[in-house]
Amino acid sequence: MKLSVITVTLNVADILKMQIESVRNCVGNLELEQIIVDNGSNDNIKEIVSSFPEIKFVENGKNLGFGAANNIGYKIATGDYILFLNPDNQITKGTLEKLVQKMEQDKNIGLLSVKLIHPDGRFNEGAKPRRYPKLFDQLISLLKVPHLFPKVLNHYLMKDFDSEIEQEVETVRGSFMLLKKATLDKLGFAFDSLYFIWFEDVDLCREIQKMGLKVFYTPMMECCDLVGQTFKKQDSVWKQKIFTASMIKYFSKWGPWYAPYVLRFFRPFGILAVWFKKQITGK
Repeated sequence: MKLSVITVTLNVADILKMQIESVRNCVGNLELEQIIVDNGSNDNIKEIVSSFPEIKFVENGKNLGFGAANNIGYKIATGDYILFLNPDNQITKGTLEKLVQKMEQDKNIGLLSVKLIHPDGRFNEGAKPRRYPKLFDQLISLLKVPHLFPKVLNHYLMKDFDSEIEQEVETVRGSFMLLKKATLDKLGFAFDSLYFIWFEDVDLCREIQKMGLKVFYTPMMECCDLVGQTFKKQDSVWKQKIFTASMIKYFSKWGPWYAPYVLRFFRPFGILAVWFKKQITGK
């Protein structure tokens, strides 16, 4: 098997079918398997998957988190390459065969991602590569300072990024990540189980670069990323708590040593800021 496509789902059956069909339309001549790992959905996920009998379907029965569920898919994958692809992504241009060929040609690429776009074809600024998170960036994000001063995170968010140029980057979104299975086997996991959701993709990028390999971006494939469909129904305060907890775990692992203590101190203020925003805007 050349490629295993792994997708974690949670109550997104309405868009999953389109994702599966887009994968099949853009596979090229690759031998491919698709693995769906469900985190306890209560929608019609079984009905959708049953129309694709070749899919390997894993039911967790409960929400184990993004990383843990992807790890389950990785353990049963048989492909030489692994693509972690979110259910709200739809490939619109290019072929997976060409992406695999690119990784085979450049042995220094450890993780490959692509151009993520909006449904209307515009480049998705919110889903592009970012620089490594620093304590200052995350602290002002936690306190919602960018709502008042939008440009304060321009460096971290790579506002200078050119989406039409192939380039090595520091981090990419976990919604589309192509890696060699041998690389993950050497690492010992796909995503660190330290995280329930958020920051596990940044963590994997750092692990790949720690191995001496490149995290690489290419516009040779375009993928429509609807962004956050799984979590859009979740309460904003709950999301802030989980996001901050993952942020603290990230800095506990990667440093600086004092960052987790600073973030723990400011965490209640961040949650309070989200609560006030919810009261005012209803979001």
